[in-house]
Amino acid sequence: MERNEAHILELLTAVKDPEIPVLNVVDMGVIRKVDINDDRIVVTITPTYSGCPAMDVISRNVKATLKRAFGEDAEVVSQLSPAWTTDWITDEAREKLREYGIAPPEGKSHDKSQLFAEPKVIACPKCGSKNTTLVSEFGSTSCKAHYKCSDCLEPFDYFKCI
Repeated sequence: MERNEAHILELLTAVKDPEIPVLNVVDMGVIRKVDINDDRIVVTITPTYSGCPAMDVISRNVKATLKRAFGEDAEVVSQLSPAWTTDWITDEAREKLREYGIAPPEGKSHDKSQLFAEPKVIACPKCGSKNTTLVSEFGSTSCKAHYKCSDCLEPFDYFKCI
């Protein structure tokens, strides 16, 4: 089987984020780099935040996927710098988040409007209404906030810009 970066990245699209199973780790921007040496594949991953509990599962699943494809062990290296940012989420993954019921991050990570008490308007992923209210800065995981739509009354997570 062919061992090049593009093919390996394609294989790794089968590795899903254990917390958001509609997303794969490539579209999430968690896979930072693939190095291919003569005798070894090294995949560099960056956690969405320091201490993310999903990284052990992601690492195991990356190794298992490459073992099945090539019959050899791969190395997975964790890299904390530069820190992961929601800017690395692909447009396709943002749409998958919306379809899954999680509002994707709005804007870019350099958006510091929260520091100046400017409330961010987040559209409801269920009905599209912008008549929503922040319920909690933390949703089902630390990287998400919890909102409620005032029109359809559905609660939903928002994937924060970080």
